[in-house]
Amino acid sequence: MKSKKHLPLAFYSAILLSIGGCKPYSAVAQNTSVSVSTYSEEQKYRPNFHFTPKKGWMNDPNGMFYANGYYHLFYQYYPDGNKWGPMHWGHAISKDLVKWEEQPIAIYPDKDKYIFSGSAVVDTNNTSGLGTGKTAPIVAIYTLHDMTKEKENKIDVEQQDIAYSNDNGFTWQKFKEGNPVVKNPGIRDFRDPKAAWDETHKQWIMVLAAQDRSQFYKSKDLKNWEYLSDFGKNIGAHGGVWECPDFFQIKVEGTNETKWVLIQSLNPGGANGGSGTQYFIGDFDGTTFTLDSNFTKKVEKEKAVWIDYGKDNYAGVTWNNVPSADGRRLFIGWMSNWDYAQDVPTFAWRSSTTIAREIQLIKKGNEYSLVSNPVKEINKYVSKTIKGKNLKGKGKLSIVETGKIDLTQAIVNFNLKNLKQDTYTITLSNAAGEALTFGINNSDNYLFLDRSKAGKNDFSEKFASTITKAALEGNQKEGVFKIVLDKTSIEIFYNNGEKVITEIFFTNQPFTALSVSSKEGIELSNLVINQLKIN
Repeated sequence: MKSKKHLPLAFYSAILLSIGGCKPYSAVAQNTSVSVSTYSEEQKYRPNFHFTPKKGWMNDPNGMFYANGYYHLFYQYYPDGNKWGPMHWGHAISKDLVKWEEQPIAIYPDKDKYIFSGSAVVDTNNTSGLGTGKTAPIVAIYTLHDMTKEKENKIDVEQQDIAYSNDNGFTWQKFKEGNPVVKNPGIRDFRDPKAAWDETHKQWIMVLAAQDRSQFYKSKDLKNWEYLSDFGKNIGAHGGVWECPDFFQIKVEGTNETKWVLIQSLNPGGANGGSGTQYFIGDFDGTTFTLDSNFTKKVEKEKAVWIDYGKDNYAGVTWNNVPSADGRRLFIGWMSNWDYAQDVPTFAWRSSTTIAREIQLIKKGNEYSLVSNPVKEINKYVSKTIKGKNLKGKGKLSIVETGKIDLTQAIVNFNLKNLKQDTYTITLSNAAGEALTFGINNSDNYLFLDRSKAGKNDFSEKFASTITKAALEGNQKEGVFKIVLDKTSIEIFYNNGEKVITEIFFTNQPFTALSVSSKEGIELSNLVINQLKIN
């Protein structure tokens, strides 16, 4: 994944003389020192269960793997300021993907040599020769970004280096004598390597972002890499630089059929502005990734297919080394957007991750698509469950009355049935008059979310200037909603994760009520509210 933050392309053209770049050229000068957070900031804005660092700046998740009972999450981190700065790899661990424990910084930058995004693999057979024999080495491959070269407007500012760990990922040593393992081939934006073991073809494979496309490499030992092919020029969304790819094989649900999935972030150019993450489905012969023919038609029709249509799920990738007995493809993203990430109204820390999600591949007719849903482990933290009565009527109906549930950590499930050609608006509200609205426009066939009245938004013109939309195929007869709420974020999983919208907000008071309204009539069923207690 990546470790830079992006500004509009015009900024890069004028100042970095490239169409992407890694971080605002003046980022270091802009950094503000981390102050002690106020009681109000902690109480109002720090999430209850989404991971945030105790202090400092965080962006892309990096290097995720499972080993020895722990899920490891690394991330782009600047501990000494609340804006993007010299990039480190921060580190957190979890036994269940829900409750995270922050660890000491894993990998530090050298002078003007920043540690950008990347990945980590468990080298079970010690193919790298970097193991000590006591435990399988963990090998991290990441982008080394040379700030001196960037300031000199050179092209070869980014290369791929490795580091390794012989204690299951808790301490790391840079492979200085062998770095870089992939030299820069003359591409300004050349970063974010995601490596994994390709069991089908018995090789290590790596995908990385190369400006406007993905590039594939193979290796026998994680130290010597051979270029294979590239993919993506003029395919999908290209409103900005491609970043933070992921590439994996996955079974179609309910079958033994497998396909390959390429996840590819870009900034700007997301589904609803700024940062976004698209995906592609096809086949891989060990050298070349080829789009599935029906998925090609889908991309051509929709211009791009998105893993999340909200403004705040970027640079997400999946965990390596999840046990085969588990079998899930597990994903997490950065819950922010380069349009305003450095300006949100938190000061001791900035940014959080999305909730961890399980990605599945489904097939309807001849068409493939990904669905994603919260990991099942979240259910361990349900402190009480309320099953509501079915609701029927016109106008506005209350789903959750004020004071009945703590909407700062809850999961709300319900179905809207017998939908008419109307707009169904679901509203989170509080006593301060703040409101976040979302729902279905079943006349023009899209999901929507509007956070323009959901608290503070004057820190950025782009934060709430547009309504988020996700197109739906035709009129909906029924809408199934799962809504994950955590103080300053909402994650909407529609129709079992077929469409997802993730966005953050900054209310002055917690939301306390939830309602639904429609002119033509509402039929709400299967209402289940799970109160969470995690911290």
